[in-house]
Amino acid sequence: MKKKIIELGLKVADSKVFQEDKIWSRYSRDKVDIGESLLRVIRTLSKAFALSKDMSALSIGSSNEPQFRLLETAFRKGLYLLDIEKEALDVVQERIHRQCTDHVRTILGDYNKLFLTSKETARFLKSRLGGEKINLITLHHCLYYCEQSSWVALFENLYRQILAPKAAIHAVLMASESDEPYTAGRLYNYFAGKFFGHRNNQSLRRFKSELRHKRLFKKAQILTKRSRVRFFVDDFEKFMAVIWMILLYPEVHRYNLQQREEIVEFIYDNFWQKKKPLIQLQDHLVIYRGLGLKGLI
Repeated sequence: MKKKIIELGLKVADSKVFQEDKIWSRYSRDKVDIGESLLRVIRTLSKAFALSKDMSALSIGSSNEPQFRLLETAFRKGLYLLDIEKEALDVVQERIHRQCTDHVRTILGDYNKLFLTSKETARFLKSRLGGEKINLITLHHCLYYCEQSSWVALFENLYRQILAPKAAIHAVLMASESDEPYTAGRLYNYFAGKFFGHRNNQSLRRFKSELRHKRLFKKAQILTKRSRVRFFVDDFEKFMAVIWMILLYPEVHRYNLQQREEIVEFIYDNFWQKKKPLIQLQDHLVIYRGLGLKGLI
């Protein structure tokens, strides 16, 4: 019985990220948590503008965007969904056609190539956004695929060239440190450290301090908060699908077969048999620009 269950855990490692994220979204309150803070950001932006003002948004690493309905209704001037996975955008594209939401656009691309240089960022603004700057940029769980050493360049290019004079950036990321044993952060650091000598050093809290020392962000409001998300599903295959997403397999870490077998057995013994939920501590970062009022997070 255990052998068959472990085989299922190995098989699901080949699933697409957007499929794994769909399971995570359904059986955790992650998207609810993101939606609550996102709504506070939207409320802040709405207060800064006249009621008749239409706003625009760019969702980077949008996947198939669980916040689609919230963003679609709030950003009638234009909603741009950027992702590297064509399959994820195809799901959204079908919904766009079915529901006639013509102000929503999908963009296939790698944000690491599009926004890490000033020249490419300017080209994206002209070719993809028609030269129109954006009122909200979201980076929800996509910064895992960008080294923190590149974050300053990424945020400076977005802030300087894509963000409108009155606007916000909302980023969400798993916390890099945790003293609790059953957290996603501890799980990632254990296996990435054991097999690749890698430890997650990405921290939105530390990044906030770094941004405060940058001249470009001197007048910006930079806010952070931490929340707690619980995940569990009574289906080992689905549970493991989310584990592979958290362990960044295969996009970042290509665990070999023996390593994957060890991971699956560890999850079975330490989580599944004990019915232990996976806990994720996650940080929110919001940067407000030019609002003239105190922002929410």
